[in-house]
Amino acid sequence: MDPDLALSLGMVIAAFSIPSILSAFSDKRAPRASALTILIGGALILYAVQTKPGGYTFAQLPDVLVAVLARYLP
Repeated sequence: MDPDLALSLGMVIAAFSIPSILSAFSDKRAPRASALTILIGGALILYAVQTKPGGYTFAQLPDVLVAVLARYLP
């Protein structure tokens, strides 16, 4: 898997799980599914950072996300 794609997917999955975690806490439920999605997103981000030589900087993150979107969306 391309590290840029893994980073982008990890960021999107982690971002989408935040509202689910907040909803679980507000309903006084255990956030089991949300915790699993956070772990999946974190694992994808960790894989991308370890796979790419030199890693990523915070300034590169928006550019990577836009490049992946431009590459895979028509």
